Amino acid sequence: MTSNVHSSGIIGIEGFLVDVEVDSGPGAPHFDIVGLPEISVKEARVRVAAALKNTGYPIGGRWITVNLAPADVRKSGSIYDLPVAMAILVKLGVLSQETVKNRMFIGELGLGGEVRPVPGVLPMVIAAQQQGINEVVVPSANAHEAGLVRGVRVLATPNLERLIDFLSTGQGFVEHAPPDFKDQQQYPFDFSEVFGQAHVKRALEVAAAGRHNCLMIGPPGSGKTMLAKRLVTILPDMSYEESLETTKIYSVTGTTSNKSYLVSKRPFRSPHHTLSAAAMVGGGSKPRPGEVSLSHNGILFLDELPEFKRDVIEVLRQPIEDREITIARASMCVTYPSNLMLVAAMNPCPCGYYGDPRHECTCTREEIVRYRNRISGPLMDRIDIHVDVPSVPFTDLAKRMPAESSISIRQRVQKARNIQQQRFSEISARFNSEMGTREIDRFCKVNDKSMGLLQIAVDKLGLSARAYERILKVARTIADLDGTPGIRTSHVAEAISYRVIDRKGAGT
Repeated sequence: MTSNVHSSGIIGIEGFLVDVEVDSGPGAPHFDIVGLPEISVKEARVRVAAALKNTGYPIGGRWITVNLAPADVRKSGSIYDLPVAMAILVKLGVLSQETVKNRMFIGELGLGGEVRPVPGVLPMVIAAQQQGINEVVVPSANAHEAGLVRGVRVLATPNLERLIDFLSTGQGFVEHAPPDFKDQQQYPFDFSEVFGQAHVKRALEVAAAGRHNCLMIGPPGSGKTMLAKRLVTILPDMSYEESLETTKIYSVTGTTSNKSYLVSKRPFRSPHHTLSAAAMVGGGSKPRPGEVSLSHNGILFLDELPEFKRDVIEVLRQPIEDREITIARASMCVTYPSNLMLVAAMNPCPCGYYGDPRHECTCTREEIVRYRNRISGPLMDRIDIHVDVPSVPFTDLAKRMPAESSISIRQRVQKARNIQQQRFSEISARFNSEMGTREIDRFCKVNDKSMGLLQIAVDKLGLSARAYERILKVARTIADLDGTPGIRTSHVAEAISYRVIDRKGAGT
């Protein structure tokens, strides 16, 4: 009769149940692992045999066969060391099958019996919860991360010997409760530290309220990066569900914080312009999440946007629209979430001073056109708001007048978000930026005067149908910030004013 122990694996960022089955008997020494294991899993034979021997349970002189079911799904990593060891101990009679029943085991073994941490514990514990497994045994270093899942008792062990003692006596472990993530949503910077730039702050407030993608254009030193970093401070706090969903991504990559484990602040990712397309969207022979997924429920900030490689910029189009990225490989197909807010910054020209009254631009018209053409029209259409960020006048810097704080701005953003939640309560969209054509026709109706203004903008600026719809979405958000049920002409005019690139393109 075989022994059976529950464990887990990961596909993308989702865990799935793996049953570790062991059959053993006397005979020539033999230890084999089947069930589509990769090399890292096959190497568990050496680690498990040494750990059991050094814990006092040698397995020499026996043949052992381990099966990882389902056998048609590839297994990777060192997470199966502990469950394989436990299944062998059950087969040897050291432990009873009842002691491991309805428990999941996850962990890597050291040669001396130490139980070492592994990445991806959170999605595996969530998988246990979904399968009705109410106890999970994990390495001590993974205990806090595993404890984020409510309704599952987490048992942490530093080594194999202590785990065996616990399973024999039922004593020696403490249940880990989820942390209070609300206390951790603090930021070291604030919008009140930004002097001047009132119209830019307004544009970012609109972007945050409707979760619109945004592009800032201005000369070097005008504060584009400073403003972008503070945008995250006016976004509504993450819900526990959003935090858990985001933490799953960081858990799989092994980059959760050692202090909190739960990602309680909205991510702000600012990759360098030299990164590859695979690093942006994810990939590799063993697919891993890229920057678009690490920015999930937060902000992806691309500074110096035209300096990014063309293929890196272009791969953003699909995940921005679909809010997820699918990576296909010969052996698997994984999907990572990418529900993010894209914020980008760029200079108006190669030298950076086109239109700056205090510096002379040295670029030719052809150089400016080539510089802007590094960003394709289809990608630009997917950015709802384009706003100028001029250099801050000396008087604004010298006066240092206190500006509005992030807290008060966030309150207005939250009210606008609440209106959107009520509006979209019966459909899949959550924000104005996610509205499709049907929702735009239903919720973005304008009067004849506003329609005439839109027609002039489309004709003069040569706007695409997508840009026209995005103006209506932004106007809807501006109306929500004002608390008005209908879209006014002033809202449409303000939304049109946030198409700086279109206006400059028409006049350059």
